[in-house]
Amino acid sequence: MTIIALNSYAVGKWVAPSGRLTQLKSAVDGRVVAELGAALDFAAMTAHARTVGGPALRAMTFHQRAAMLKALAQHLNERREALYELSYDTGATKTDSMIDIDGGIGTMFVYASKGRRELPDDVIHVEPGIEQFGKTGSFLGQHVATSLQGVAVHINAFNFPVWGMLEKLSPTLLAGVPAIVKPASATAWLAEAAFRMMIESGLLPEGAVQFVAGSTGDLIDRLGSQDVVSFTGSAATAGLLRGNRNLLDNAVRFVAEQDSLNATILGPDAAPGTPEFDTFVREVHREMTAKAGQKCTAIRRILVPAAHREAVIEAISDRLAKTPVGDPRAEGTRMGALASLAQREDVLEKARQIGTEARCVFGADGFSPAGVDVAAGAFVSPMLFACDDPDSAEKVHSVEAFGPVSTVMAYRDLDHATALANRGAGSLVASVFTHDPAVARQVVIASGAFHGRLYFANRDTGKEATGHGSPLPHLVHGGPGRAGGGEEMGGIRGVMHYMQRTAIQASPDLLSAITKSFVKGSTTLAKEAHPFRMTFGELEIGHTLETAAREVTLSDIEHFAEFTGDNFYAHMDEEAAKANPFFPGRVAHGYLILSFAAGLFVDPAPGPVLANYGLDNLRFMKPVSPGDRLAVRLTAKSKTRRNDEYGEVRWDVTVANQDGEPVAAYELLTMNAA
Repeated sequence: MTIIALNSYAVGKWVAPSGRLTQLKSAVDGRVVAELGAALDFAAMTAHARTVGGPALRAMTFHQRAAMLKALAQHLNERREALYELSYDTGATKTDSMIDIDGGIGTMFVYASKGRRELPDDVIHVEPGIEQFGKTGSFLGQHVATSLQGVAVHINAFNFPVWGMLEKLSPTLLAGVPAIVKPASATAWLAEAAFRMMIESGLLPEGAVQFVAGSTGDLIDRLGSQDVVSFTGSAATAGLLRGNRNLLDNAVRFVAEQDSLNATILGPDAAPGTPEFDTFVREVHREMTAKAGQKCTAIRRILVPAAHREAVIEAISDRLAKTPVGDPRAEGTRMGALASLAQREDVLEKARQIGTEARCVFGADGFSPAGVDVAAGAFVSPMLFACDDPDSAEKVHSVEAFGPVSTVMAYRDLDHATALANRGAGSLVASVFTHDPAVARQVVIASGAFHGRLYFANRDTGKEATGHGSPLPHLVHGGPGRAGGGEEMGGIRGVMHYMQRTAIQASPDLLSAITKSFVKGSTTLAKEAHPFRMTFGELEIGHTLETAAREVTLSDIEHFAEFTGDNFYAHMDEEAAKANPFFPGRVAHGYLILSFAAGLFVDPAPGPVLANYGLDNLRFMKPVSPGDRLAVRLTAKSKTRRNDEYGEVRWDVTVANQDGEPVAAYELLTMNAA
């Protein structure tokens, strides 16, 4: 088999390995798969990212970047079979490879979708909420976020060479920041193949991404206040990076996802024979064997009621005994190899340490994987330990064997269970299997502060449940303490890691111009044409319609009550209404006010307004009594293009009475033809 020469990608060119090369071996049979090593000019790479890649990305709107991500994901999705084939030599089965490769591509699709739905078609992200500092509203404040003008350095782990790369790149590129990607060497051939596909797609602007196959050299020393380091790996390496003098002096943003002794809790109500017990056993088995336990989210500590400990050990051991371990290419193999021989030795050493406080109840003897050379490949048996004294133990709560190794511990009550879970000193995820709502709430209160994610599963979550060990792009991936204290993904929260939040203080007109959104008090535009007669492109922010007034009569209120069936006493009973501290007597229905408002501002003829699809932030500020006269002020607040055919228009709507006092306010949403 040809040995792959892993190239770096720097300053727009592929750079072949040179000098003293590192050989990368197959986790399955020990043959050399690839070689890497390069002398790179990191000053040139960082300059290229900042002066070429950054400006190109920042010139694109969030929506354009989202479209780029979607196209990249589609490009990779069409070529993933080639990635599966390369993945086998990392020790991964086809199912394992799908978690890595399909999971990474899926994450990119999610960020593309969120970018279109949750971010503006602009380069500035505007946070909701305006602060008014005086009585007149002539000086206001609001927070916005803009792209950092530096480079993101992504240092990834060996266990997920594709997912780990794409889950970092997706929010980074969506934020408009270029990236330099450094994969872990042990499985770098798979990361390089996926990266090469992205470059060959031609979808990325020049300088948007670069790739380091080998050492980072002095790269970290060249970062500044506009840069970000996002790291996944061991706590020891994270500690070395965090302590870098240059990162400290320049307050370089550092996001870490590191060691995590994740726990799972079998609820006190989840006895053998319940659906929760069966689901729990299946999930523990899956987390021990998927990716051969090489998951930062894998279950390391199994906390069960003392009365059910032996039943749990028996059930898990039975499933492990039926798990085929061997060549990941072979049909029927459930668990493949660890990523390298070095990783195997590390896992065996960590298991030995755990074994000083716990007894091995499965996996100690007789391990014989099918169809492979045990000496050449990085195979280990799944190992289940039982700790009889978890309160006095130390290593079971502090030593992570990054492989198919987990320890069962018994708890006395739920307080004891959460205390044991918290002994991990911070984790990415803890799971709870219970059908008791009180148990779920108690765990969140007692343990939420120690875990980045709490996963609850029971008979009701069914097939939609994603699993203990599956980080989702919609939710935070990270955890406190030992887990690194960082957050990745989390939907748009992940994008904000690569942007600067800035407080803007200005007049209404300037704030409106900055945010491209109408701000109360800013200049409005009055035109002869009704705003509903304008296309999305023709309509300008601030275009305002002020309607004629309409009187609300008692017969209107009574007719609305009869027609809708809403006979609430405040509308129909004068004495009862007066007895209410909020009403002067009978008042109009809130929804009658909205209906009359629509009748005042809607242009009924077919035209650019395609649909009214809702309203936000509705408030009723003052009761409307019979005889009041209502008028509406309708202002185009913001616009968001959805596609080439139509876009969303957000309207500021104020309904006022004859004295000019607002009685209702809301934001109307319409879809307008382009």
